[in-house]
Amino acid sequence: MNCEPLDREKKIYVAGHRGLVGSALVRRLERDGFTRIIVRTHEELDLTRQAEVEAFFAEEKPAYVILAAAKVGGIHANDTCPADFIMKNLQIECNVIDSAYRSQAEKLLFLGSSCIYPRECSQPIREEYLLSGYLEKTNEAYALAKIAGLKMCAFYNQQYHTRYISVMPCNLYGINDNFSLESSHVLPALIRKFHEAKKKGEPAVSIWGSGTPLREFLNVDDLADACLYLLDHYEGNEFFNIGSGQEISILELAELVKRITGYQGHLVFDTTKPDGTPRKLTDISRILAAGWSPKIDLETGIRRTYEWFCKKYEMGAFTER
Repeated sequence: MNCEPLDREKKIYVAGHRGLVGSALVRRLERDGFTRIIVRTHEELDLTRQAEVEAFFAEEKPAYVILAAAKVGGIHANDTCPADFIMKNLQIECNVIDSAYRSQAEKLLFLGSSCIYPRECSQPIREEYLLSGYLEKTNEAYALAKIAGLKMCAFYNQQYHTRYISVMPCNLYGINDNFSLESSHVLPALIRKFHEAKKKGEPAVSIWGSGTPLREFLNVDDLADACLYLLDHYEGNEFFNIGSGQEISILELAELVKRITGYQGHLVFDTTKPDGTPRKLTDISRILAAGWSPKIDLETGIRRTYEWFCKKYEMGAFTER
């Protein structure tokens, strides 16, 4: 359903503006002429605290809200701290979505994740496969929280006639990613591992799992573009997969990152570590039909990300080892 585009002079609040997705959204909004972008650091506004969030919305009354704030992490972090992942994400979602409604925000966009889908569902994954089977155990807590946020938006639309949109991105990467070796996702972890191995002259790099799982990756700047497109052009109660529509094995990904970083050593796959979901490719027919398509190919996106990482690395931005 078509609608009027957002008013670039009204307030728009981006929750999670310092993260991978939030920072890309702020860059995109600035480039598109938004003049009243509202942001708060975690120190300024703790989104897990209901009273703080309610007070913020009552004071600022943003016309538009983008909920990109979340507790995120890779397989290791999700597997070892599941209580934190479900509790904190549910708190953030409930506080922000309800406060947006109570302060009469005109439109809200909720960022979910493709991990909401069943572990063994048919590929490529269509939106209607949600809740059709068992979730992947290694990130079940995070997935359940994201499903709750998606459903909360849909039910608020149903009961209160709000104009909330939910998007489910595939694996994201890009500028401002998390490159921690303890909590990062696979692509930024590979970039850092290969870069440091090259600098130290190490003969091999160890990679979690067998290398056989298939993954889909989307540059975060493409995601930001898709989010603004939907905010400008869509209102309704469907949610959208956002992805590239292409997949690559972890082995092929490692070889690509190895080539881009210039590492000359060997790959060693640690099969004692979990693989996670064996395959996860999203069907992006719905967003394509709505008029948006991805623009940044994987190799170009990784090269841009690696260039940014190298500059930050030399400045000492990634100090933990």
